Amino acid sequence: MSKKQRGAVSVLVLNGPNLNLLGQREPEIYGTATLADIAVLCAKTAKELGASADFRQSNHEGELIDWIQGAAKKHQAVVINAAGYSHTSIALMDALGSCGLPVIEVHLSNIYRREEFRHSSYISRAARGVICGLGAEGYSLAIRAAVHCLKNGT
Repeated sequence: MSKKQRGAVSVLVLNGPNLNLLGQREPEIYGTATLADIAVLCAKTAKELGASADFRQSNHEGELIDWIQGAAKKHQAVVINAAGYSHTSIALMDALGSCGLPVIEVHLSNIYRREEFRHSSYISRAARGVICGLGAEGYSLAIRAAVHCLKNGT
């Protein structure tokens, strides 16, 4: 771990468009957990690891990019569920690629069992790893993976 990473680890957890509707939007695909439930899960997981999770959601691509560009000032890793932007946003990919932090991509559903257009993710090109299809638990695993990357320099 670098000197910067030896202090308290903070993971920025970003959520893209429509994830504010979790629990009510297509529960057969995304599950019944709300975004608030997932925020609690992320905080609990981070605390177990001696870290913290800064949990945010926006329906606006530019706001997500602004958060990513400022991430290195306060955080050591990024977990992102870019939702629909995963499949469309070169700008988010570029921001993640240039932030200098390990990035873990997460999806609630298995994007490879869904429509063909969901099989390709620009975000994956900037990510160290991708977790999909495990519902809300994927976020917990993504935080664990991010902290693992920091501790092991991978």
